Amino acid sequence: MYCFVKYEDGRENRWVKSDWKKDQNMAGEWNFTSGKWNGDSTDKGIQTSEDYRFYAISGEFPEFSNKDKTLIFQFSVKHEQKLDCGGGYMKLLSGDIDQKKFGGDTPYSIMFGPDICGYSTKKIHAILTYKGTNHLIKKEVPCETDQLTHVYTFIIRPDATYSILVDNVEKQSGSLYSDWDLLPPSTIKDPEAKKPEDWDDREYIPDPEDKKPEPEDYDDEEDGEWTPPTITNPEYWGPWKPKKVKNANYKGKWKAPIIDNPEFKDDPDLYVFPNLKYVGIELWQVKSGTLFDNILLCDDVEYAKNVAEETWGKHKDAEKAAFDEAENKREEEQPKDDPVDSDAEDGDGDGKDADADDDIKSDTMEDDDASVNDDVHDEL
Repeated sequence: MYCFVKYEDGRENRWVKSDWKKDQNMAGEWNFTSGKWNGDSTDKGIQTSEDYRFYAISGEFPEFSNKDKTLIFQFSVKHEQKLDCGGGYMKLLSGDIDQKKFGGDTPYSIMFGPDICGYSTKKIHAILTYKGTNHLIKKEVPCETDQLTHVYTFIIRPDATYSILVDNVEKQSGSLYSDWDLLPPSTIKDPEAKKPEDWDDREYIPDPEDKKPEPEDYDDEEDGEWTPPTITNPEYWGPWKPKKVKNANYKGKWKAPIIDNPEFKDDPDLYVFPNLKYVGIELWQVKSGTLFDNILLCDDVEYAKNVAEETWGKHKDAEKAAFDEAENKREEEQPKDDPVDSDAEDGDGDGKDADADDDIKSDTMEDDDASVNDDVHDEL
C-alpha cells in the first residue's frame, strides 16, 4: 500500500481547513510555500503563518487497515521560527469525521511528531489510541530543535514491535506491549500473599557476644553510685553499639510471588488500526513558521527510506547552505545590541505570558488525551 500525501495535489478537494477556534478569532492561517530557505523551491508544503494561534487542517485518503501489514507514518517538519513553544506533530484518524469541525477534541488513532515548549519539553510524541483511550509512549524520544527540515518516521509491525526514526536514523524501538500501557500487565504480585511472621529479613544483627567495656577500679556496692562531674570528653566515641554480624537466619527481602494477572487478555490485533482515512494537523503555536511536507503512509520500510532520501536527503545540504546565508544576512542587518529573536523573549519578560502560553498549550494537549489496499499509490 502506498499513499503519498502531497498538499499541492488536489488541495482544494481533499484538504480542508477547519473552522475550529474561528469563533474565538484564534484560528491561524496556513501558507503554501517552500519556506524562507530550502534545497528545492518547487517542493512546497503548508506552513503556519500567525503567532499565538490554533491550527487545524486535514486531508482525506483512501480508507485502509494495517492488519497483517507494517504501518509506516512519515512526514517532514521544519521550524523556521526558532520554535520555543509549539507542536510539530500530526494525527491519523479513522472512520468518518466532519473535517470543518476537526479540532483538539476530535478522536484520533495515532498522534506522532515533535513537540517543543521551553527547556523541559523537547520530545517526540507517539500516542496510540486503544479502545477509545489515548496512551502516551513511556519512553523519552528527543526531537530535533534547529531550524532545518527533518523527517520523522513511525513504524508499527504486525509482531507488535515499533521503531521511531529521525532522518532515517533509529532513535527508539521496542514493543507495543511494554512501551505503552495498552493492556493490563500479564503478571502481577499476588495481592493475597502476606509476609510470614517468622520471616527474618534482617541481613545483619547485633553481635550477641559483643559486650560493653566496664571499668575495673570502681565498685557500685562499696562506693555507691558515683556521678562524675560533666566535662567535654576528648575521647568521646558516641553511644556504644554492638558490632553487626551476618544473620544466620536471614532469608532475604520478602517479595510477594508473581502470578498471572486475571485481568490480562492478550489481543493479537494490538497493532491494528482499522478504517484509517484522514491525516490531520491540529496544534497550538506561540510563534508561527512550522512547515509540514511529504506525508507518507506505506507498508515498505525501504520505500519509506528512499522517499526520505529523495525528498530530504538530496536537498539537505543545499537547504543548510541557504539557511547559513540567510543567518549571515540577518546578523549583518541586525544591530549588535539587539537581543536574538525567539519565543522566550516575547512579552514583557516577567514570565506571565509564558505561563499563559503553557496553560493554553496544556488545554489543547488535554483535548488530545487523554488498509490502503495493495498496489494502490494515491498522491493527494
